[in-house]
Amino acid sequence: MLFMDCKMLDVLRGRRRLRVWVCKPPCSFWFLLLFAVGGLVLFIHLQDLSDMVLQQAPGVKFRGTTQSRQEQCAQFSEILGSVSARLQRQRPEEGDVEPISPMQLPNSPKKQLSATPGSREQDSQQVTKRHRKLLKTSAILRPHTNTSSSSSSSAAAAAASLLSEKNTRRLSDVQEARKRIVREVCGKYRSNISRTITPHHVSRIYVEDRHKLLYCEVPKAGCSNWKRVLMVLAGVANSTQDINHVAVHYDNHLKRLDSFDRQGITKRLETYTKVLFVREPMERLVSAFRDKFESPNSYYHPVFGKPIISKYRVNASQTALKTGSGVTFREFIHYLLDVHRPVGMDIHWEATNQLCSPCHLRYDFIGKVETLEEDANFLLRKIKAPESLTYPSFKDGNPKAARTSTQITQHYFSQLNASERQRAYDFYYMDYLMFNYSKPYKDLY
Repeated sequence: MLFMDCKMLDVLRGRRRLRVWVCKPPCSFWFLLLFAVGGLVLFIHLQDLSDMVLQQAPGVKFRGTTQSRQEQCAQFSEILGSVSARLQRQRPEEGDVEPISPMQLPNSPKKQLSATPGSREQDSQQVTKRHRKLLKTSAILRPHTNTSSSSSSSAAAAAASLLSEKNTRRLSDVQEARKRIVREVCGKYRSNISRTITPHHVSRIYVEDRHKLLYCEVPKAGCSNWKRVLMVLAGVANSTQDINHVAVHYDNHLKRLDSFDRQGITKRLETYTKVLFVREPMERLVSAFRDKFESPNSYYHPVFGKPIISKYRVNASQTALKTGSGVTFREFIHYLLDVHRPVGMDIHWEATNQLCSPCHLRYDFIGKVETLEEDANFLLRKIKAPESLTYPSFKDGNPKAARTSTQITQHYFSQLNASERQRAYDFYYMDYLMFNYSKPYKDLY
């Protein structure tokens, strides 16, 4: 009886709890409600995920949406197992890096691992549309920019090379023309001369054996600087900057061709590059006069100045007769044109064709002072001189005086009358013809 009373009491208590629970839902109710909502969200997510799996696992078909949740979940688990097995077979070997994650969503900006050509095309279109701006500034395009830059550099180098080749051809053509004119003049005016080469014909030629070069010295036509170049080529000096005027003219560092025996002379004339540099005859003459008679000179004033003043100056002072200083240009021209000169000829105003014998020696290169730098450096490249070696621009003698120019030359020759100018032109007539210089004055014939 007591047991029945207890049971009834418990039932009454349960009803009371039920009334309380209905009136005030417990926390478990809210938990179940949230769990249901979460299940609904998960179901929607699984539906989206099933669409993705359908793309990655072609051939697997889903039933209609009327299937029960349990059937869909079971089929979904089966599909996941199939996809997992396939991905397991396609897994890269150890050490390789997978390009993407196997569970990547279709809307991801990264490219997926697709099994169908259609999906590859779709992914490619997505990348193109969504990342066009990124691709324009991507580092992948930088090699293309560098290629364009290198292409431009290559084009510039090719253009420079083409220009150099054209310049080389032009200078080569100039050389051929100059040598042809010399041959024609020699054939016309010196055809009856003896072809025998004597030591006198090669007495002004310097030898540089290392680069097989023969240079004929023509004073007042850049010869001092050419001697500097020869000394550097021969290894006597490291640079033309290190060679002063005394070392050039008085230290005898260079050999002359006439110092060799006949066999040595003949061998070098046949195998070496023979070089000659010339200058407009009147300009060269004025340069020589300015250097030797207008500047202090312990040799030319007493040796040439005194006899010139003594013979061609009327009422010369004792001082002038004693020192030989102050020779005028007109007095100098009278001395030059006199067949009975009081003193002999000098190499500084001797005609070039007499100094270097171009009709006996066929020169391989004929340069001109008027184009000195271009001709000289062209020659240095032809004989394969060091790239660092270029023709210097030192001015020997009187470095403070202006270089003799066409205007300065005209000023000096304006002191002469027409007859004296004509006779001076006749004196250098063969040089004018051989080296193709124009008449310096209109009244000359």
